[in-house]
Amino acid sequence: MAEQGDTSGRKRGYAGTWPPRAAVPVGGLVPSRPAFWPPLLETLRAWARAEAGAGRLLPWVPVAFGTGIAFYFAADHEPVLSVAGVVAIALCAVAVLLRRQKFFPVAVMIAAVAAGFAIATWKTARIAHGVLARPMFSVALTGFVETRDIRERTDRFVLRVITMESARGTTKLDRVRLSVKKGTAPAVGSFVELKARLLPPLTPVRPGSYDFSRDMFFAGIGASGFVMGAIKTAEPPATGGGLRLRYSAFMQGLRDTIDARIRTTLEGDKRAIATALLTGRRDAISPPVNDAMFISGLGHVLSISGYHMAVVAGVVFFAVRALLALFPALTVGYAIKKWSAAAAFLAAAFYLLLSGAEVATQRSFFMTAVVLIAVMVDRRAITFRTLAVAALIVLTVAPEALVHPSFQMSFAATLGLVALVQIGLPRLFATPDHTATARVALWGGREIAMLLLASLVAGLATMPYAAFHFHRVTPYGVLANLAAMPVVSAVVMPAGLLGLVAMPFGFDRLFWAIMGIGIDWMIAVTQWVAALPGAVGRVPAFGIGPLIAASLGIILLGLLRTPLRWSGAVLVLSAALWAARAPLPDILISADGRNVAVRGQDGRLHLMHAAKGSRDAFLLKEWLAADADARTAADASLTAGVSCDDLGCVTQSAGGLIAQALKPEALSDDCERAALIVTLRQAPASCAASVIDADRLRRQGAMALRRGREGFVVEAAKPRGIDRPWSPAAADEREADATVLAPRVVPPRAVDATPAEADLQAEE
Repeated sequence: MAEQGDTSGRKRGYAGTWPPRAAVPVGGLVPSRPAFWPPLLETLRAWARAEAGAGRLLPWVPVAFGTGIAFYFAADHEPVLSVAGVVAIALCAVAVLLRRQKFFPVAVMIAAVAAGFAIATWKTARIAHGVLARPMFSVALTGFVETRDIRERTDRFVLRVITMESARGTTKLDRVRLSVKKGTAPAVGSFVELKARLLPPLTPVRPGSYDFSRDMFFAGIGASGFVMGAIKTAEPPATGGGLRLRYSAFMQGLRDTIDARIRTTLEGDKRAIATALLTGRRDAISPPVNDAMFISGLGHVLSISGYHMAVVAGVVFFAVRALLALFPALTVGYAIKKWSAAAAFLAAAFYLLLSGAEVATQRSFFMTAVVLIAVMVDRRAITFRTLAVAALIVLTVAPEALVHPSFQMSFAATLGLVALVQIGLPRLFATPDHTATARVALWGGREIAMLLLASLVAGLATMPYAAFHFHRVTPYGVLANLAAMPVVSAVVMPAGLLGLVAMPFGFDRLFWAIMGIGIDWMIAVTQWVAALPGAVGRVPAFGIGPLIAASLGIILLGLLRTPLRWSGAVLVLSAALWAARAPLPDILISADGRNVAVRGQDGRLHLMHAAKGSRDAFLLKEWLAADADARTAADASLTAGVSCDDLGCVTQSAGGLIAQALKPEALSDDCERAALIVTLRQAPASCAASVIDADRLRRQGAMALRRGREGFVVEAAKPRGIDRPWSPAAADEREADATVLAPRVVPPRAVDATPAEADLQAEE
């Protein structure tokens, strides 16, 4: 830069550099010790110290506890309970000894991980029972009916098995779930004799999909199936069914009574939804309405969770408090707020029992109970500590809930809402000095904004789990919730509660009718939103990695208080990009080998199935949803490009001809032409094609194949080496079950070397 100097009485200019030479460190353009690093590091340290402050540790304990449970479910085989228990106890003891040391938070987190792992291991060992490995026909069963579900087409019940006789096998099962003709399910608590066909629990319909066999295992059910012939009621054994069975029979009778009373006023989907909201039985809702509810983002209304429990507890709390406030002596001399909280607690507990105490209902009850107890002991109710305590209780009682979509979506939504409360949702529009804001609040603007924000936050928090488990998102979920939830909160649920109270006195029909009006509005909203353009946001299936990253991001966004929380947003965005890059399979094979889907030249799946009319609608619906395909299981285009006859089916893929051989006669031709054969028969050793046969499908279940350089890369629902109580390894598991199917190396065919007689004569 130019500066002015004064020399010999006159001014003259001189040239110089900036900054001064002495200020520039040697080493080039980039400073060797950047001046911005120390302030940045100090800022990060300050944020970290703030996050590790007093009271910040407890919300992270259930995160670590759940991580331990996740490690348990990720194990290849069942851990040793004694080792897991001793390690957990030892680490908990170490954490207690270090409680005054700076390493205490780290020790607590490690101990919580070990405790979660041990609790999950103990729960599995405690409920261990037999699981059916192969189908059984004409099995004679006797036992007690424990539960009963009334569904749209068939009924279903769970039988606690007392005796089990079969001509094949000596498998002993504790409980089985059986389907029967509609209207023929026996009463809960009755002792019955019947014959049934039993099937193993349903395994994942594709690798990475939901494992229903795990759910059935933790429910104590070892097989499913259907009844063959009549069900006979018999005299129960002298030991009886026990107290638990009598309780189940009483609660089932109460649910049936409520359903019968609702049926006198409402019918169809209105009756089914009203029953679902009050008793938790939602199997009678018609598929079109059920699908519309989930597409519109209102499917959470059908599952009794935090919203329903909060409404029940809130209505009872304010009703009891208003009633007690009518008596001045009670208002002045007693803490009626605590009395009201106690009454709300009892109402929530009754609602829990009436609705069947599912995982989502348990979580919401524990959360509501902690809030009400906080009111009774004069503590702040809605905090991260409340959520942490509820999560710890649920995961301790039912560690298997961690891998259930209901738990994941419920706690993600609740975490988002609690975080929203923490940053000032109650103070929204609370600025009395601003007259315009006051007018907006007076006309309900605050309530609308609160509902809008709550719906938006809950929808965004649950989006990764809806995309992973159900392969769809709800673009108009906020719109549907904004239109329907005020009516559900102000009309449907209060009318249902008043109907329950009035039912013993015979004045309940009016309240059921009012409830039906609100449900009519909700159904109309769901069908309108579901019919909007782009209402179904389809998402292709992706792996567990993006879901874990998104979960960690949501936790960081919710629990951190400093700007470090925005690292969670980076994780969520990274998870979304990761999920978007997930590759789609080229071939899908069902566990029984009867359905094979091949990706054609048009990029869509095309179906080969074993016989006419044998399509598995549930399986195809899951496959198409995981492929973000809008077609239905009955779409004729699914078989376009597929050629079938009595011997099997063939279709062309980018990797060559794919064949499904149904009869041995088809193998000779397919072995020469096809790149891959799926067959329930034994392929000859001389077959040049890659083969997936019935034995491998029985060992490894459903498969997804992707084309690779060396052949087809195989991903199985039950990879080799996996042996868990709900998915035991096959006794004949083989090392030969390769993960890459390369074309077989076939020795050259022997050629007859005998010369023709004419050639010999010509040479002579």
